[in-house]
Amino acid sequence: MQEQGYIPKDLSFDDDARDKLISGISKISKAVKSTLGPQGQTVLIESTEHTQGLTVTKDGVTVAKSIFLMDPIENLAVRMMKQASEKTANTAGDGTTTAIVLTEALVKAGQSFITKEDNLIQVVREIRAAGEDLLKKIKDSAVDVTDEMLIDIATISANNDKEIGEIIAKAYKDVGRDGIVTVERSQSDKTYAEVTNGIKVDRGYTSTMFINDQRKDECIMDGVKVLVCDTEISNILQIENILKPIINAGEKLLIIGNCSPNVVNTMAANVQRNGLKFCNIMVPSFGYKSHELMQDIAFSVGAKYFSEQTGDDLSLIRMEDLGIADKIIVGKDSTIIIKNGEITKEIEDRVEQLKEQQTTLTAKHERDFVNERIASLVGGIGCIQVGATSDIEQKEKFDRVDDSVCAVRSALQEGIVPGGGLLLAKLVKQHESDYNSDSTSDKIIRHALVAPLTQILINAGLDVDEIYKNDGLQLGSDNFGYNVVTGEYGDMFEMGVVDPAKVTSEALSNAISVATTILTTNAIITHARIGSDD
Repeated sequence: MQEQGYIPKDLSFDDDARDKLISGISKISKAVKSTLGPQGQTVLIESTEHTQGLTVTKDGVTVAKSIFLMDPIENLAVRMMKQASEKTANTAGDGTTTAIVLTEALVKAGQSFITKEDNLIQVVREIRAAGEDLLKKIKDSAVDVTDEMLIDIATISANNDKEIGEIIAKAYKDVGRDGIVTVERSQSDKTYAEVTNGIKVDRGYTSTMFINDQRKDECIMDGVKVLVCDTEISNILQIENILKPIINAGEKLLIIGNCSPNVVNTMAANVQRNGLKFCNIMVPSFGYKSHELMQDIAFSVGAKYFSEQTGDDLSLIRMEDLGIADKIIVGKDSTIIIKNGEITKEIEDRVEQLKEQQTTLTAKHERDFVNERIASLVGGIGCIQVGATSDIEQKEKFDRVDDSVCAVRSALQEGIVPGGGLLLAKLVKQHESDYNSDSTSDKIIRHALVAPLTQILINAGLDVDEIYKNDGLQLGSDNFGYNVVTGEYGDMFEMGVVDPAKVTSEALSNAISVATTILTTNAIITHARIGSDD
């Protein structure tokens, strides 16, 4: 009988445990690695997310996330592999399949080369130390991204879809290096980019009576004074210090703050009856994010931020406390505030603070939030609208576009390296000269580093041995490699075959972390699978 309050466990040890783990690794890797490279294959997944009941994808992390195995130990291995791929995707935006290929190669090489005579813990320490050295070499190999390279990076990350690559590259050129590009599903079958220079706020007008462009159902105004406050305006008299001069001078006003219904109705009535040019939107977002976004808006338009958190008294507001926007576009659900003036010293300092803050963040959504804030202050805002003729096609296309957007962002942050798995394979030669090539750890590293390039060649249906015989590859010439799309040898940078350095380094780092954990696993405890109580 199962003792009340306790769940019986199954225990596995030593080789039996590791063999099961490796079996699980092999299964997930076989499914995922077929998608690697420009000639990667499509995977069909039974899915409840779509009415058709299936997902079609070439995205490695999508494939990995869908895999759950019946055997509990094999499934533990799958979960660990998912960690490697998802962490790579969250940090670098791409490289999920590479992470899985490297993890499998490291584990299987460890299984082959580690003997009873080896000190397992020492071997693992050496692998991790070698990994740190390799990460430095990847960083040293990176070169800055030029505008001409953007399309190559975007195209490769979008599974060699040049049309998507061109759309994404143009969006990044338009928003600038500190700008942000997001991805959304289009309501049409077209894929296109929308770019704005300014801040996008997730709040629309509080009354339809503020609309002055009936065709678009928007309030559009140029040269607008901006009041930024999180103090609720419950009485119109709270802001009479600025209302009178604005009305007398025929100025335009946008209030970003929570106004009571009476205040909103009063302003709306004056817009309709007296032709005043007012508009109001509520405070964006919630919690701490709201406060930070309001600060950003104030910085951007040069306004003083009246906040309850700092004890500001709104009744003391003066005209010089207002900011100014070159243009506002206020819709039903969102507002764009455009400021085309020079970037001030205050804004530059603010951006530096945000970049420092970003280095301390671990969650992807938090880093993305800070990225958007930086973009709103000094860059532009772009959005790729992904369209397709069916839900299945749109989902697959959306995943590719999202990967590509993230990959370009990573490339702009940390530079690019020769792509197609070439850099890791080239590092084998450097590794041989820097370390004792006869050690077990070095054999494992050398075996693993060539795995991504080998898999790309296999997926392209090429003779791996024949490709490796080329003198350029054998001698380790820095950027000389093979383009599987064109079937040509040459300089990978010149041929446009490149990867973000961050993608390569994150894939390797996460693969080493997971693989060394698996290699040092001696016991596995799982819930016992029993049909009924005995």
